[in-house]
Amino acid sequence: MKYDSHFKYMSLTLIWVWLGIFALLSFLLVLGVSFLEHDATHIVIPKFTWSSYTFLFHPILLKIFGYSFVVAITATASCLLIGYPFAYFLSQIHIRYKSLLMLFLVIPFWTSSLVRSYAVMAILKTKGILNTILLSLGLIHEPLQLLFTNTAVTIGLVYNLLPFMVLPLYANFERLDERLLEAAEDLGASRFMTLYRILIPLTKPGIYAGIMMVFLPSMTLFYIPDLLGGARSVLLGNLIENQFLFANNWPVGSAISVLLTFVMGVMLLVYWRNSQRSDNKQQVLL
Repeated sequence: MKYDSHFKYMSLTLIWVWLGIFALLSFLLVLGVSFLEHDATHIVIPKFTWSSYTFLFHPILLKIFGYSFVVAITATASCLLIGYPFAYFLSQIHIRYKSLLMLFLVIPFWTSSLVRSYAVMAILKTKGILNTILLSLGLIHEPLQLLFTNTAVTIGLVYNLLPFMVLPLYANFERLDERLLEAAEDLGASRFMTLYRILIPLTKPGIYAGIMMVFLPSMTLFYIPDLLGGARSVLLGNLIENQFLFANNWPVGSAISVLLTFVMGVMLLVYWRNSQRSDNKQQVLL
């Protein structure tokens, strides 16, 4: 018992030290840099200013914010529409096939997401797999221009981020009490009413968790827009990358990062509150 207590104490201490150095301290450094000045000859000047945050309202940055938001909403909605029925189906099938489908879902994580993005390029390019198949079937008469478009960026984001939507939804469906669905069927509820009044309200925590895990990466992944969208596709991740690596404007890059961290905090708060409400509602129904 004494050994277990020491091991638990040491493990928790290492975890908190790790988080303190590489999470909290890193964020505090970024937060501090966001309030410093910048000029052409210095990365940062130790002088307090709000200019980095006021610069976020520049028309060009607002346009990038708007474009990133639209792309993230489209990718998140697509992942939800695909992932919700798949997660429900996954939770209902036999355990033998469930494990196999779960393996197929996780297999892409065994390779780098950058490699997977190149695979999407091979599929979508002018002489790629998709155009070759469509031309051979006679469905199109000339190759479709899919690569270096917003559609290609959305496809790449959905392909890379879909498991992050499916897994929390699947975990929520696994916790769902099947007696509620049986009671709704016995009371004559249609499938739509069961979905609208039972399934969706009780799986809101999974929905919010999936949205949170897909929405923010959709706005900040920089290599997918670079590879699939070309120079015309700039998301917030590309903007942060450019500010740190090319423009050497660390205060503005830090301010954008702080803003995204704040958005993530708000989404976590919304997720926590809805999770509490869903648990309370399920207890009332039982």
